[in-house]
Amino acid sequence: MTNLTRRQFTTATAAAVTTLAAGVHAAEPTRGNKIKVGQIGTSHAHASGKMDAMRSMSDTYEVVGLADVDLDLAKSATQRKSYEGLKVMSIEQLLNTPGLQAVAVETEVRQLVPTARKCIEAGMHIHLDKPAGESLSAFRELCEAADAKKRTIQMGYMLRYNPAFELLFQAAREGWLGEIYEIDAMMGKLASPGLRKDLAQYEGGGMFELACHLIDAVVTILGKPDEVIAFTKRTQAPQDTFADNQLAVLDYPKATATVRCNHLDPFGFPRRRFQVAGSGGALEIKQLESGEVDLSLTEAYGQFKKGTQHLSLKRQGGRYDGEFTDLAKVIRGEKQLAWDRQHDLAVHEVVLKASGMA
Repeated sequence: MTNLTRRQFTTATAAAVTTLAAGVHAAEPTRGNKIKVGQIGTSHAHASGKMDAMRSMSDTYEVVGLADVDLDLAKSATQRKSYEGLKVMSIEQLLNTPGLQAVAVETEVRQLVPTARKCIEAGMHIHLDKPAGESLSAFRELCEAADAKKRTIQMGYMLRYNPAFELLFQAAREGWLGEIYEIDAMMGKLASPGLRKDLAQYEGGGMFELACHLIDAVVTILGKPDEVIAFTKRTQAPQDTFADNQLAVLDYPKATATVRCNHLDPFGFPRRRFQVAGSGGALEIKQLESGEVDLSLTEAYGQFKKGTQHLSLKRQGGRYDGEFTDLAKVIRGEKQLAWDRQHDLAVHEVVLKASGMA
């Protein structure tokens, strides 16, 4: 077993995509200064984790306050540890805070893009949680507005900065696996009655809200597919309309990718996985965020031998630290974001099609 830290693969993600960001712009350099940041929304499933990440990086970020569409939601959130002691303000007050450079948008999904549009129009860089709303055209208009303002949209697809996926992206880019013919991925859980009710409001169900992480990784590796075929089951109808058992097949000229999302699985978390196979090797990540990888190669590459080896890749910091570390570099003008507008728009189009929402 080989133990590797995330640091050993920090350069892999930036090189993983086919093209770098022609439409993504870094801010004017602000090296050495803390970045003033705020958060709008506490309703997203990742909201508290994103706030924890920003507050833990106190040498990089100064969190100036918390806002929400409903101020009562923000005020009640300050009773929780993640938001304790934060100044609560309206969205307009937050966006007019002197020196503010960035906003994490963590509202409920339907409010993500409209809220992000306000932030972009106010001249902010944004971290926008996933998925990017129910409308491809609305997300495209947001991207165009960001281009016009020369501001960055960093999507909150968390697997991008996971060390196992950084290694996978490097392996795919550098050809360790040969020509890739197959991807198989699954992200499931057993949904509580409350979660079923929450997700039933979205036609695309679990594939839309959860498996979008997997689709982002597939598109990072293979690009935009020629066709997307969606299979959607609503197993509890007519009691509820939640799309709880879904499969999407992404078709490429020489490859197929299957993405499953099952919210009926009592062992969904430990079974979450991502597998890639090509003419030169294979790579399997299981459990999805564990950093546990089986890498099989027909030829040795660097420190990796011919044959099969198991790797344990250790994340440095919290679940979302990598996202905000990278965003800070973009804001300070040290780099461009590796995932460009074309990629993010392609991902969102595929997410909607895979969810049966096209």
